[in-house]
Amino acid sequence: MYQYTAFDKQFVRLRAEQFRDQLERWQRGELTEEQLLPLRLQNGWYIQRYAPMARIAVPYGEISSTQLRMLARIAREFDRPDPELLAHAQATQDQLQDAQPGATLPAPPLRYGYGHFTTRTNVQFNWIPLVRAPDVMDLLASVSMHGIQTSGNDIRNITCDALEGIAEDSIVDTRPFAEITRQWSSLHPEFSYLPRKFKIAFNGAEEDRAAIGWYDIGLQARRADDGSIGFTMKVGGGMGRTPIIGSVVREFLPWDQLLNYIEAVVRTYNSYGRRDNKWKARIKILVKAEGQKFIDAVEAEYKAIVEQDGAPHTITQAELDRVTRHFVVPELQPANLPSKVNPQGQLYQRWLQRNVRGHRLPGLKTVTLSFKRPGFNTGDADAATLDALAQLAEQFSAAEARLTHEQNLMLPWVHESDLPALYEAARALGLAQPNIGLLTDMIICPGGDFCSLANARSLHIGAAVTERYQDLDELFDLGPIDLHMSGCINSCGHHHSGHIGILGVDKDGKEWYQITLGGSDGTDLSGPAIGGKVVGPSFTAAEVPDVIEALLGTFRALRKPGELFIDALRRIGHDPFKQAANAARRPKAAQEALVEQD
Repeated sequence: MYQYTAFDKQFVRLRAEQFRDQLERWQRGELTEEQLLPLRLQNGWYIQRYAPMARIAVPYGEISSTQLRMLARIAREFDRPDPELLAHAQATQDQLQDAQPGATLPAPPLRYGYGHFTTRTNVQFNWIPLVRAPDVMDLLASVSMHGIQTSGNDIRNITCDALEGIAEDSIVDTRPFAEITRQWSSLHPEFSYLPRKFKIAFNGAEEDRAAIGWYDIGLQARRADDGSIGFTMKVGGGMGRTPIIGSVVREFLPWDQLLNYIEAVVRTYNSYGRRDNKWKARIKILVKAEGQKFIDAVEAEYKAIVEQDGAPHTITQAELDRVTRHFVVPELQPANLPSKVNPQGQLYQRWLQRNVRGHRLPGLKTVTLSFKRPGFNTGDADAATLDALAQLAEQFSAAEARLTHEQNLMLPWVHESDLPALYEAARALGLAQPNIGLLTDMIICPGGDFCSLANARSLHIGAAVTERYQDLDELFDLGPIDLHMSGCINSCGHHHSGHIGILGVDKDGKEWYQITLGGSDGTDLSGPAIGGKVVGPSFTAAEVPDVIEALLGTFRALRKPGELFIDALRRIGHDPFKQAANAARRPKAAQEALVEQD
């Protein structure tokens, strides 16, 4: 993982000190709420439905055991609401639950004292009082962590495929390029006041595992016939109210021109992007509206940067080498711990099949620990679990781990000989579910339990689906299925790219759920990125698990031997699935259903 330089560490410490001063001035009344807003967003602090939310950056998902232990401490000591606030929040949620149409699903009580893994490979805390934020930022800075570029209308934290640097099918390790972009964009004045948030993703393998088609800028590594490295650049992707796949603006951009061209794109967006309507302020709207005219404007801006400005952001080989040296392969030693696991046991073999992948280094594997388990919300890790993860990382993965955009945690440096002992340890923690890529490996945002933007809750639906599909024989029979859920149109749960997508919608203060089919994130399994299509009228919370079951029943009835869900859906067409979904409605709910169109 990346080893912070002395400058990096100083920058993070100074930012923490600066934020403490800003909060103290706000407490003294020297800064208004409006004046504090951009300052706290710059450091990853939101005001959510009931309490502040701290969003902690984890660049490229890479995290050390020391950092995991610090997150555990923060979860244990700081993610604790005032009892009166918690009682008020729970009472409000109970009232919301009672107001829902028809029968509904039971909702677990609100929880605290945990970190939440997000689809942006950040970690979020939902209950830290703002007055304690300076102490939290100081603790984070002590282990080279922060909330910079996690929030606000700037370039958000840059993401990569979780397997960068360790994948067997790697074209090039894109992490150094992403880090150069992160350093440059963090201090660039052009990016401090954009029309809207702006997201960049890199993918370094032939398979798109970073969903680059869904990003404002998506960069696919390429190797030319002469061996030179560059990127295919896509611009204008995004989910939200208007899901759009990014357009290719450069088939092959030489790697040394990466920053110059990104600047051209952002300058063009900053000049012509709307600021009067937040729904129309994303670059995807500008690209869609202008088409080739936008690409021509970017090319003209790029030409001016190169010819008139002298290409000031050209990346030199020396700079690339400097940053690359900071991505250190750790000292690798097997744990050699004893294990009572039967290597031929069915559960273990299924875990090997679903949770263990190959590695570019001989004798090593990458192992994904599943955070999709009964009794816990998707992607949640309490303090005890975070401490245990730190220990697992130290024992089996050279003290390093990686968060994935599927809201799981990966151990990237596991010796093959240690797999039985790791499985035994992970199973004792409830983290060895062999469900990676299967139905219950859902992507779900926190939704209306915490988010002030959400139209509906999502966690109780995820819990219901998880509990219903605990039969591993059934899960393996169904095969790989991407089920994604968002609590609102902002699409933090990536519902547009799910084979089955669930979107929370609001009607007169009541929660309804729209179902989509056929989405794709760009992986080999799913095919080129595409948004799912709406089934029809929305469903109540209680109907959603029944709808999922009806969709899967249709798949079982109509599939060919060995056929995957997404392939069957595309072969058969959506109509039989739509009919099955709508047949799962409950009578009273059917009368109240509202039609949500694209």
